[in-house]
Amino acid sequence: MPGPSSDTAGPETIGMVVVDKEAGWTSHDAVARCRRIFSQRRVGHAGTLDPDATGVLLVGLGRFTRMLRFLTGLPKSYEAEVVLGRATSTLDASGEVTGTWDMSGVTLHEVRKAAASLTGVIDQVPPMVSARRVGGRRLHELARAGIEVERSARPVTVERFDVQESPQSEAGVFRIEVDCSTGTYVRVLAADLGEALGGGAHLRNLRRTRIGSFGVDEARTLGAVTDAQVLSPAQALRDMAQVELDDEMVRSVSHGLALDRVSVGAAGEGPWALLDHSGALLAVYEATGTDRLVALCVLAGSG
Repeated sequence: MPGPSSDTAGPETIGMVVVDKEAGWTSHDAVARCRRIFSQRRVGHAGTLDPDATGVLLVGLGRFTRMLRFLTGLPKSYEAEVVLGRATSTLDASGEVTGTWDMSGVTLHEVRKAAASLTGVIDQVPPMVSARRVGGRRLHELARAGIEVERSARPVTVERFDVQESPQSEAGVFRIEVDCSTGTYVRVLAADLGEALGGGAHLRNLRRTRIGSFGVDEARTLGAVTDAQVLSPAQALRDMAQVELDDEMVRSVSHGLALDRVSVGAAGEGPWALLDHSGALLAVYEATGTDRLVALCVLAGSG
């Protein structure tokens, strides 16, 4: 979960950096490194990425950590490899082998057909190695203690599940690209794909290539992140509908007051990022059952 952390801090930097997390780093490690890089007390991230995985991690700085909740629901894209014929305890290459099958005869056409059955709205059971909480404890904590609990299936949406042969022409290995809703576990997709083909499978070389409009093309490794890569709060909420306010409404927002929706010019369902005339983010507001907008989070004066 995104949230503040405590440490000795310098002048507050408020915004977000798009990190290209390297393998071997936990999301918590990445946050700790950014805390040191920017000398910040408050640093958080908008969605965990497995230690073995690489790719896009959104890291909020300063008061913008309060806004990270508006980024966690953005759709995500991944690249990975599925290894047919071998299931593991973690559903990826880091786990112990729990079953083997001879799936050498499975064709690309068959894999693509099975992948098509796993697109759209599907029910998915969170893996025991996930960060989801059951009974107040994270599943991966229970898994490390050797405890397995029942998990309820949850609906997720897989918009795209493309399959290609391995670039190395490795037998039984297929390259996948997935566009999906937040909360989707790609390792579970790999395991379900193996089962759909009459055997088992696991995932390897997972890379998150996109969160919303934030892609690996603008991400930087932790060794290359500097102040120059910090996005302003308004830039960080670029995937949200944005509305510029007049001076009178800016004053109302600075006090967290409700606003008239028609006067604001807020179209659609919201929520909306409200900006001043300079384009600085002031707050995020949502609609009520009336013609009023109310504050979800106020960041007035952050720039």
